[in-house]
Amino acid sequence: MYIDDSTYTRNGKTYRRVLLRNSYRENGKVRHQTLANLSACSEVEIEAIKVGFKNKNHLDTLKATGQPVQSVQGLQVGGVWVLWKLAQRLGVAQALGQPREALLCLWLVLATLLAQGSRLSAVRLAQRHAVCDILPLDSFHEDHLYAAMDWLAAHQEGIERQLFKQHYGRGEAPVLYLYDVTSSYFEGQDNELADYGYNRDGKRGKKQIVVGCLTDAQGRPVSIQVFRGNTSDPKTFKAQIDKVRDDFGIEQVTFVGDRGMIKRAQIADLQAASFHHITAITKPQIEALLRQGVIQLTRFDDRLVEVEHEAQRYVLRRNPVRAAELAHNRAEKWQRLITLVGEKNTYLKAHPRAKPETALKPIKARMQKLKISEWVKLELAYRAIEVTKDNEHLAEISRLDGCYVIKTDLPRASASKETVHQRYKDLTQVEGAFRTMKTALLEMRGIFVRKETRTRAHVFIVMLAYLLADALKTAWQDLDITIAEGLAVLSDINTIELVFPNDLRCQTIPTPRALGQKRLKRLNLTLPDAIPHRGIVIETRKKLPERRNS
Repeated sequence: MYIDDSTYTRNGKTYRRVLLRNSYRENGKVRHQTLANLSACSEVEIEAIKVGFKNKNHLDTLKATGQPVQSVQGLQVGGVWVLWKLAQRLGVAQALGQPREALLCLWLVLATLLAQGSRLSAVRLAQRHAVCDILPLDSFHEDHLYAAMDWLAAHQEGIERQLFKQHYGRGEAPVLYLYDVTSSYFEGQDNELADYGYNRDGKRGKKQIVVGCLTDAQGRPVSIQVFRGNTSDPKTFKAQIDKVRDDFGIEQVTFVGDRGMIKRAQIADLQAASFHHITAITKPQIEALLRQGVIQLTRFDDRLVEVEHEAQRYVLRRNPVRAAELAHNRAEKWQRLITLVGEKNTYLKAHPRAKPETALKPIKARMQKLKISEWVKLELAYRAIEVTKDNEHLAEISRLDGCYVIKTDLPRASASKETVHQRYKDLTQVEGAFRTMKTALLEMRGIFVRKETRTRAHVFIVMLAYLLADALKTAWQDLDITIAEGLAVLSDINTIELVFPNDLRCQTIPTPRALGQKRLKRLNLTLPDAIPHRGIVIETRKKLPERRNS
């Protein structure tokens, strides 16, 4: 690693360039990699870096000559540097571009992985990490980050297109896309997109937003959109068709969505765009096909069976594991009810003046809660409560246990029944991405913004962070360590700031411990020996309240 300090003349003017470079051999030839452009640094900073490189292996000798050299703990560097390199490798940094707003958004992406939180917390995080020395950035505060989010929302479509081209430009674009929807609730009331709707988080009485994620067949997100909280799943679907057709320019496409997503209207939209679909049908639709004779109950087996009807292919299967789970759940609910009835009968026997009708109320309420009222009968025999199963009705409602039907209009020449079945099962990859983005690592919630543009930008930032997280997961999958733990190990790597006479400063990076080296090796990355010391000071506009300072 060395400093390339040279001048060149163009159009009669002489310019100076100062680059931090690394040399290596590839196939016997010497190659040079530019790690950082130091041309914007002051002369004092450039000289400090040169002195640091020149004396990096014998600082003790340098001190012994009488020249006072002070070494102090510098900023955290490992986590930011690794994520920055990954963002470049995956094309995220290039898609965002070089405007100041883009670099601020890139920091928000990195901060989402390092320590989730608000824009204020991202500024405080930047005070500890060498952000401005690596990206590079000048000083900023939370208002600058909010403005950058407005910029990101306005440029999201273009950035998604650029990411798509970079990832698939050299090969064929994917023809199969997985689409699913989730929601994220709010504790507050003032977000412009928040509304009451079907809450998948089980948080009744909370406003929410709806998020739709479109991925390729491997579960890699290619687009994410935010909808008002009362938007139903099917109403989000048309936007995805338009995006794939118009923004990505793909002509041969198959959409995969669950039974609540792709319905009659959505199939019509897909057919209008000459696209195909893979989805599942609901239990009432299965019952209708049974009544029409299109399918027969005897054809449901643990092996795949295919039936074709009116240009639609139906792939049938009975999952024995799921059927056993449902039977076990009903048995558990029945036992809970029996226990409750026994407790009430014991109470009635011990209290002659108690009313049996009163004792029946909590039993009926429990039956409603357990959803077993259809096949359970209650009778009152004098002062004793008797409960029995309606076995005939129970057999009727359990006959489709574990049964499901996948529907597609793909011709057999394009996909076998096994392929259709597997592609539908691949929807679990989108569910896994949602878990990572919402709760497991990136914590899309809480959403500490109110404006519509910033809400959309926040969710898009989480998606971009997921792309980096997925790369880390792939590289570290056999190291028995979580992504958060791995990043914590790298973030523990601090620079050593060397202070020379006349306040000359440079930042060197020590050799990481074995844990850090192992994680860097899996990523095929090597930390530089030094980075520029730009001396940028970052301060928040909003200060902590006095009660938190005490």
